[in-house]
Amino acid sequence: MSETTVTVVGNVATTPVYRELPKGPVARFRLAATARRFDRVRNEWVDGHTNFFTVWAWGALGTNVQGSLSIGEPVLVQGRLRVRDEERGGQHWTSADIQASAVGHDLSRGTTAFRRARQGQPGRRPDGDEPSFEIDPQADGEPEEQGEQSEQREPAAVG
Repeated sequence: MSETTVTVVGNVATTPVYRELPKGPVARFRLAATARRFDRVRNEWVDGHTNFFTVWAWGALGTNVQGSLSIGEPVLVQGRLRVRDEERGGQHWTSADIQASAVGHDLSRGTTAFRRARQGQPGRRPDGDEPSFEIDPQADGEPEEQGEQSEQREPAAVG
């Protein structure tokens, strides 16, 4: 049986949860994808049904997801879809999981800055300290990493 590969465009609905497991690092977050359509009678865009997916990102992808995504950010997720039906506490539950092979920001809705992870230390600073993901690393006065030159550019307007 072949696997179903999907690409879903949506918004990060929960803070990514990161765990170091014996099988390797993994990050999990919920993705909300809402269909939109143009209502000709009201002459405006209206929201349709919202689908929620649990996204699982393993290995270096999981480490980078944990360090890159926040609630509300627009993203694209590509991976294998798995729909599960189960009984919990006497209730029937259906859940849709995506084992991600790629995750990225949706650049049609904003800008982002890419920082290549160092080999052997994905998503970690060279000094081994965990980065603070609550603030912009450059905004708190930390110097740029040595050996790398960056060109300061003003973000393009999105509208």
